[in-house]
Amino acid sequence: MAIAKISIIPMGTKTPSVSKYVARAVKVLQQEKGIKYEITAMGTIIEGDLDRILTVVRKMHEETFGEGVARVITTIEIDERRDKALSMRGKVDSLRKELAH
Repeated sequence: MAIAKISIIPMGTKTPSVSKYVARAVKVLQQEKGIKYEITAMGTIIEGDLDRILTVVRKMHEETFGEGVARVITTIEIDERRDKALSMRGKVDSLRKELAH
C-alpha cells in the first residue's frame, strides 16, 4: 500500500483560477474503484496500490489537457512502506498521538 500526494497545475489558462481544470482531474479519480483519496487545498492525497495510483495519476494528468490547456505540470510525492501497513488515517493518527505528549 502506498500514499501519494498529487498536485496538478494547468498552465496557460485564460484566468488565474484553475479549479475547473483541476476538477476534471478529480472527476477521473472519483470514477476509480479501490483507491481512497482526500482533496486538500494544495493537492490530492491518494491511498492504494502503487501501480493503480500511477495509472490513475496518468489519467488525471491527461484529462487536465481539455478545454485548450496546452501545458500541465503534475507533481507526485510517494510514501511507500514495506515493513508495516501504511494508510492516510494511520499517518494522521500517529502525528496526533505525538502531539498529545
